[in-house]
Amino acid sequence: MTSPVPLQVEVPPPAAVSAAGAPVTTEAIRADAPLREATLAYLLAIGDDEMLLGHRDAEWTGLGPILEEDIAFSSMAQDEMGHALVWYTLAGTLGAPEADALAFLRDTTGWRSARLVELPRGDYAFSLVRQVLFDLAEAVRLHGLARSTWVPMAHAATKLSQEEKYHLLHGRAYLERLGRASEDSRARLQAALDEAFGYALGLWEPPPDEARLVAAGITPPSADLAGAWLAAAVPFLQACELAPPVTGGPDLWLPTVEAVVGGRTGDHGDDLALLLASMQGMYRSDPEATW
Repeated sequence: MTSPVPLQVEVPPPAAVSAAGAPVTTEAIRADAPLREATLAYLLAIGDDEMLLGHRDAEWTGLGPILEEDIAFSSMAQDEMGHALVWYTLAGTLGAPEADALAFLRDTTGWRSARLVELPRGDYAFSLVRQVLFDLAEAVRLHGLARSTWVPMAHAATKLSQEEKYHLLHGRAYLERLGRASEDSRARLQAALDEAFGYALGLWEPPPDEARLVAAGITPPSADLAGAWLAAAVPFLQACELAPPVTGGPDLWLPTVEAVVGGRTGDHGDDLALLLASMQGMYRSDPEATW
């Protein structure tokens, strides 16, 4: 008999972000044009991920395989969109347009989302696996950003991490249950994992000029976060009797598939255009309306 999956997924801490660095103020970021642009690019990347995954999760409303999952995905959709609002609002303090304009008035080339969150809803197995991979990534990212030298970012990350832990508990419960339920359920999850894993690696594609943010202690290096994510995700997936495409061992997991990248620089697939047409259509029909 296999051992039970741990009740809590352990997320190893990423490398410290400029631990000795002095706090960076919003005013200082605004006054340094290259740093401001780099910070905005990062905020849009993580905000866009949340917004689009929220939209994809919302597509399960009324369609969940059981009522409990219908409600769960609808609730997570609200959370993800709320988290997007947090990052968009923070971007607004640096001069970005208001949140509604960011969400509903940008065309595909203006989005900085990872390709993972743009993919169609797929079947329940795919949506579940995608959500778990994303939530593990968020746990790692927020853990790192909670140490940011930019205090507003650190505060936002600390707050959001409290909500994300419930997403992880949900994913742990269902992935463990279905991974061990039958050959059919495990095969469906494995197929979803095989499809999603390369896209999930793309969550760690660094946005432009990330080195400037790292030097200022505003964000950790994406490469360090990617390593921490693999250290958390691989044992968790294996305990659910799934086989992530990696080689190596606990000290260093190495993916055997290529990361699907491009989203952080505005290079997207056809799926994003279709998603935005659905998500933005009502708002664009009358942008001046008060909802």
